[in-house]
Amino acid sequence: MSINEILKTGANVQLVINALELKEVFLKWAEDMRQPNTAPKAESYLSAQETADKLGVDVSTLWRWDKSGYLKKIKIGNKTRYRESDVLKLMEG
Repeated sequence: MSINEILKTGANVQLVINALELKEVFLKWAEDMRQPNTAPKAESYLSAQETADKLGVDVSTLWRWDKSGYLKKIKIGNKTRYRESDVLKLMEG
C-alpha cells in the first residue's frame, strides 16, 4: 500500500523510516521549495470562425452548442470568443 493510499483512507497508522530516508525526503522537499513557482498559463480565446475551423464544424453548430450548454461562448465587448482550453477538451473527447 502506498503512502497516498494510506492518506486517502485516513487510517491511523505509524510509519517507520530510517534517518537516511528521512534526510532524503527533507532534502527533496527543500529542493522543491527553492524552485520558483511557475505561473499558470494565461487563458487564450478563439474567435467563432477559428473555433469552428479547429473543431471541423460550422459556426451555426457553435451557436447550437452554446444554447445547449455543450460549448459556452464568452462575450468580450461585442465579440464572441471561446476558451481554447474548452475547445481542446472537446477535441480530446
